[in-house]
Amino acid sequence: MAARSYLFVPGDRPERFDKACAAGADVVIIDLEDAVSPEGKDAARDAIGQWLRAGGRAWVRLNGSDTAWYEDDCALLDCPGLLGVSLPKAESATQLAALAARLPGKLGILPIVETARGIWNVAELAQAPKVLRLAFGSVDFQVDTGIVGDDQELLFARSQLVIASAMARIEAPVDGVTVDLSDATLLAHEVERARLQGFGAKLCVHPKQVQAINDGLRPHASEVQWARSVLDVVDASQGVGALSLNGKLIDLPVILRARRILESA
Repeated sequence: MAARSYLFVPGDRPERFDKACAAGADVVIIDLEDAVSPEGKDAARDAIGQWLRAGGRAWVRLNGSDTAWYEDDCALLDCPGLLGVSLPKAESATQLAALAARLPGKLGILPIVETARGIWNVAELAQAPKVLRLAFGSVDFQVDTGIVGDDQELLFARSQLVIASAMARIEAPVDGVTVDLSDATLLAHEVERARLQGFGAKLCVHPKQVQAINDGLRPHASEVQWARSVLDVVDASQGVGALSLNGKLIDLPVILRARRILESA
């Protein structure tokens, strides 16, 4: 089953690494970028390396490939506990291919698309080597584009990520963070919006957001019941005659949607 929750933990807080891994998130990403000040990058990198070599297992968000810290960050790529890497400010397939060439084995990349150029080039990003799925850096994207709202104002960008992922036949993309940690209603709204718009996962910045994301991105009970009813009709027909459920035609796209819902549930 594809991951639904991606939990960031600051790279300069090694005492939180194990706690983050026990928080129930499908993926833990130790952050070397936004969560760590410039003067703390070296110490954070050393702490991450020690933890990964001592048996810890997690993803790591590197600093951007155009920063002074990127080359040193890439020293972590050979750590035995590394499960994958996230690259911020992803903007070109060339950029991702260069990182993919340095990744050992089957480790994959989660590019974070958070600039106007990244959205413009999102189709090539989705098809770059070792890209497992795309993530939306909605907050940075708003800063880069001058878009103030975070709802329908970002629908075009979010839809581009969903369509590009479907075209590349990779997992559905990961939506951006909910920055208000105290508003459970807002989190539930943003999780449901992501689900309806075609996202399969969501980034989070606090363990208390994990359960709501995991639960909210599953199909609703009514959808699961509908999917089971569809497949019951299909099984009972034994491939003979036109099929319908409650007066509605059951054709191949409907059957495929029902199967996908049950797989996700």
